[in-house]
Amino acid sequence: MPPQKTTPSASPKTKDPRPKTGSDQPHPDELYPDELWMEEALRCAQRALEAGEVPVGAVVVCEGRIVGRGWNRNITDSDPTAHAEVMALRETGATVGNHRLEDCELFVTIEPCAMCAGAMVHARIRRLVYGADDPKAGAVKSVMQVLNHPQLNHKVEVRGGVLAGRSAEVLQTFFRNRR
Repeated sequence: MPPQKTTPSASPKTKDPRPKTGSDQPHPDELYPDELWMEEALRCAQRALEAGEVPVGAVVVCEGRIVGRGWNRNITDSDPTAHAEVMALRETGATVGNHRLEDCELFVTIEPCAMCAGAMVHARIRRLVYGADDPKAGAVKSVMQVLNHPQLNHKVEVRGGVLAGRSAEVLQTFFRNRR
């Protein structure tokens, strides 16, 4: 069995590859970073769609770079826990060598369910950005409040509604075509 990494603060230390503008003005790529990362999550959702899965995609970003990607794989893996967020968190943990992801942000195309919200709390994700609300299973605000529940000690910064129309459209089209 290979030795396990035990460094509690293991995280990638890389420079931001984007060119600087040489002024106090942000580089054009920095103007809408949430939308840029959500575009990548939508590409992951497309991978789920191509595999016949419910098209949900997620990416985890740490220090300006993607350290984990995931898309629904429930059917492919015969695994009820293989949601996009969980898959992205698993890859991130392996990439950074730590189960605590305190410096990371998770971008997902739909409001997380209770299982995924719980996983984010346990991972200590710093920030969640999601696309469409999920009125049937959302556990950030729509159905229940697992993320940032008043009795939990870890709080996650949340921004919802990023590219919500596109995220919802991908899901609605998928379910419309299945009927």
